[in-house]
Amino acid sequence: MNKSVNFLKYFIPFSIVLFLTQFFVMQSLSERIAFFYSAWSIYLFNIVTTILIYLVLTYINKNFSTYTGFTFLGLSFFKMMAAIVFLIPFIKSDVSDPIIDVSSFFIPYFLFLLFETYFTIRLINKG
Repeated sequence: MNKSVNFLKYFIPFSIVLFLTQFFVMQSLSERIAFFYSAWSIYLFNIVTTILIYLVLTYINKNFSTYTGFTFLGLSFFKMMAAIVFLIPFIKSDVSDPIIDVSSFFIPYFLFLLFETYFTIRLINKG
């Protein structure tokens, strides 16, 4: 349980700062740009998947510590597939400037992935 509390101690401020930053940037640009996804939906996806992945990783690390790295790789693959499914409505839509919407999703996605990677490495090294 201590690993989860330590994770949340850093994850909650990280998520709040990123969300508020993107929310206010999107708000300031909303007069000129119509975003396909709201900041809420992007961060809901990233926060839920990151927490689920870390919970599974802590369970695997506790019971099968030699497979933590492989589990992280597999779950990262499934997260990428979930991201594609999440983006299917956007992919099928006719958006005038898709680069901005893709960036508004994948910049936080990769920042959350970096966060997951850091804590997975810590989990592997301590376990």
